[in-house]
Amino acid sequence: MELNEINAVKNILGLHLPTDPRWVDLAAISLEDILTDHAYCEQKAATTCISLIQKHNDKTLLVKELAPLVTEEWGHFRLVLQELQKRGLSLGRQRKDEYVNQLLAFQRKGGNPEERFLDQLLTMAMIEARSCERFKRLSEGLNDEYLRRFYRRFMESEAGHYVLFIQLAEHYIDAEKVRKRWAEWLVEEARIMNTLQIRGDRIH
Repeated sequence: MELNEINAVKNILGLHLPTDPRWVDLAAISLEDILTDHAYCEQKAATTCISLIQKHNDKTLLVKELAPLVTEEWGHFRLVLQELQKRGLSLGRQRKDEYVNQLLAFQRKGGNPEERFLDQLLTMAMIEARSCERFKRLSEGLNDEYLRRFYRRFMESEAGHYVLFIQLAEHYIDAEKVRKRWAEWLVEEARIMNTLQIRGDRIH
């Protein structure tokens, strides 16, 4: 990666490692698979927000902000499903998400409930940030002009979601603690990205 590209990703999303440009070429070859995986990513985002609302129903701002996000994420699922159908493609089976599973393994499981809550929010922020970066790649690198615009809209949406989860964390938890833990998450996410095979049939 060129230094200016790495710096651009860090400045926009804080991510330490840009996606390998070869990923877009592989994704273009596996369009049915990438759209299927994208659809399930949106579905899981909606259900995770529902789960957070159920677990933290006493947190008024969280409930207020995540309730419409559930609707938005499910709307995104429907948009991707519609795109598959329009192209005569089918929604395939949901696949194991190794990237997300490794993020979940980094979450603190015991001890302080506040720390566990923080990690839940930062996990979502990280997934949204990486999704945004991947959608940016697709919006710039695909040959299909319609799909470039399609993913441009998703990129803009995911950027807002990433910010929302960080803001929620800082609303409920000391901002210095949030920033310190987020820095640890960024290091871990870069490590995870370095371990994963470059595959065109996955969003992450």
